[in-house]
Amino acid sequence: MNRIRVVVAKPGLDGHDRGAKVVARALRDAGMEVIYTGLRQTPEQIVSTTLQEGADAVGLSLLSGAHMELVPRVLKLLADNDEADVPVFCGGIIPPGDARQLVEMGVRRVFTSRDSLQEIVDWARAHLRSLDAMD
Repeated sequence: MNRIRVVVAKPGLDGHDRGAKVVARALRDAGMEVIYTGLRQTPEQIVSTTLQEGADAVGLSLLSGAHMELVPRVLKLLADNDEADVPVFCGGIIPPGDARQLVEMGVRRVFTSRDSLQEIVDWARAHLRSLDAMD
């Protein structure tokens, strides 16, 4: 059985990646394969990496306030590449109203600073487990 492959990305101009790296490590320590894209990725680069790596999910870390532009673009590009079924989750500084809108657009979950790493790992295991079983 192959491990779940998750792309963790920092879209936009935000240069603070400690949170993304901590989440990436937590997912890795939980047995998932994590591909961290690094800072200042465009939605096009993120989707390209997702396709090239055959990723099962995409986690986006956003602190810059550009989440309502960047996340929908990632969702659209995934759909344009027949990968709309790849779950996208995100976290960072995202107001509750924006989080609701992102979920309505197709984001599977929006995490905040109030969520623990264990909650993120538990959610990933519960919602990506079916992907793991398909391998």
